[in-house]
Amino acid sequence: MIAAKSRRNSAFRHTAHLPLALLLAAAVLAGCSKNPVTGEKEFAPYSTRDEIDLGKQHYGPLQQAQGGRFKTDPKLGAYVREVGRRVARKSDRTKLPYEFVVINNSVPNAWALPGGKIGINRGLLMEMENEAELAAVLSHEVVHAAARHGGQALTRNLLFGVAQIAIALAGRDSRHINYILGGSGLAFQLINRSYSRGAEREADFYGMKYMHRAGYDTRAAVTLQQKFLALSKGRRQDWLTGLFATHPPSKERVKNNRKALKKYPPGGDLGRKRYDVQLAWLRTRKPAYAAADKARRVMAAAPASALPLIERAIARVPQEAQFRGLKGQILARMGRYEAAVAAYDDAIRRDSGFYEHFLGRGLAWSALGNGTRSRSDLRYSYGLLPTSLAGYALGTLHLESGNRSAAKTLFAAAANAKGDVGEAARARHAMLDIADNPGRYVSARPVFRFRRLLVRVSNRSGYRITGITVSLSGSVGNRPVWNRLQLHGLGPHGSFELDTGVTVGPKEKAKAEARVVRARISADVRALRRYYP
Repeated sequence: MIAAKSRRNSAFRHTAHLPLALLLAAAVLAGCSKNPVTGEKEFAPYSTRDEIDLGKQHYGPLQQAQGGRFKTDPKLGAYVREVGRRVARKSDRTKLPYEFVVINNSVPNAWALPGGKIGINRGLLMEMENEAELAAVLSHEVVHAAARHGGQALTRNLLFGVAQIAIALAGRDSRHINYILGGSGLAFQLINRSYSRGAEREADFYGMKYMHRAGYDTRAAVTLQQKFLALSKGRRQDWLTGLFATHPPSKERVKNNRKALKKYPPGGDLGRKRYDVQLAWLRTRKPAYAAADKARRVMAAAPASALPLIERAIARVPQEAQFRGLKGQILARMGRYEAAVAAYDDAIRRDSGFYEHFLGRGLAWSALGNGTRSRSDLRYSYGLLPTSLAGYALGTLHLESGNRSAAKTLFAAAANAKGDVGEAARARHAMLDIADNPGRYVSARPVFRFRRLLVRVSNRSGYRITGITVSLSGSVGNRPVWNRLQLHGLGPHGSFELDTGVTVGPKEKAKAEARVVRARISADVRALRRYYP
């Protein structure tokens, strides 16, 4: 029994680094267990320790990618933690190390990682009217954690053969989600895939149970779903990319919550005045955050138009670090890199723990030709959240300083990303790797045609390859054959037959072997000149 438990506790840990076959093997070892919320038997290939470790491992990077913690109004974060702990103390898994943070993101959303790590966006707080509605949202997320819904979704994905769980698959709320690398991406899969209808039903019902135990008015769970349903019909884009995408509202959910009122009757604490007091600071500054959101939307196409918008936001909320960082992005897009560095300096003075400020400043330093400062900032940013933007830029700096090995490693990681950065990283990595391993990209094999020994050379890559050298060895009859053949260039996926000059007599036996010993990608390999997406 002890041995079986030990195997299960270690089977799921560090899943972001395991291949699918091992994960499935872990699932087989785990077997069935009882759901701690519903009491029903379920397939759970992990232990409580694994849940906690998984949530702890990904909680920080996920906050970073979603916008970082909202620090400008610390009292609001403390208030949300208080409400969250109030309902978590009434859950069926009170010993989970629950944490509640406010994310500095305008998209209305809330999410839960395994082990009780929960986040709620600033944008969702702005949409609610009282503390009981906040309790309804947090109770819902507590149930997702307590009932292991995130882990169940992961298990389903494993069983249906999703092999690349370590890559960010969705991530609707992150500005750099396409560029996030490595095991951090597992968290995005857990929060960005819609829960099953059964999981949502459980989270609604047991969330009302926790609310009721905590003394809140359970009618708030009904009014909240009614509000969500009305907003979904209006098809507001921010809702469609946030809470609606992962927790789709429906008339059925409203009906179910009304039915649950019979078991968990209303009449508890609504907390409207407390909520109004706690949200007063943020509500009065809503226009500033709206201006910043608009600046973010337009800066790619019209950075000059975005600049006055972010200046307006800064004038209204000068202590908001995210506004300063956004100003840095806008200035960098305009080619004003020294001014961008100054803006990022202002952002870092206000929040020295957000990856995007260091990423932006590192890229600006790179554009200014200061490799030392750029490398320092990019490394720090990469430590907070490994992005291909930072990885590609660091790889470029290493390449320029002659450290091919470090550059190759970073380009290989960045090559997993989507878009221009991933494309450029794949090309840079291929450029270095083909020099080390030319046979991976170009094949050579002997062929005999009309008594002539030829070598068929094939380019298996998507790049033009030049300077190809083929080593040929073997024998024809009693004659040894050894030669080095040169091919100037070969297009992507192209082939060419080289004549060796060797004739094979009608009665001669021929044996030959060919291999590519040297090749390089054409000098026109793609290089990313502009880092800002």
